[in-house]
Amino acid sequence: MQEETARSAIDTFISAFNASDDSYVTALLSQALTSDVVFWGPLGRSEGLAAVERFVLDIRRHPAGTGTMVRCSAVDMPGEWARYQWVFTTPDGGPRLAGTDVVHLRRSLIDQVIVFAGEIEPSAS
Repeated sequence: MQEETARSAIDTFISAFNASDDSYVTALLSQALTSDVVFWGPLGRSEGLAAVERFVLDIRRHPAGTGTMVRCSAVDMPGEWARYQWVFTTPDGGPRLAGTDVVHLRRSLIDQVIVFAGEIEPSAS
């Protein structure tokens, strides 16, 4: 049951990247995130729904064109933390970025997001 709740919040968060219009982004994020969400993204730490909205809108305005964000793994949830993998692809074979997000849930909403963008290289043994 807990994984299903996490999966729903995560998929709603991801759907904000793919909304048919920018005007839907805030409503989708409000359904997935707490108002005081802490977001650790590629540009550092930010707080609040408005900060995440700015990030999502920036991604939606990618110079290569409007891309598509998809969850490409199951949701793994030990306790109140969950992780999943994602892929962002721009149109016409443009740039592709993959990564892993770790999220914390509070009362069925995401209150922390940690974004790990890019692949992790194998260690040199």
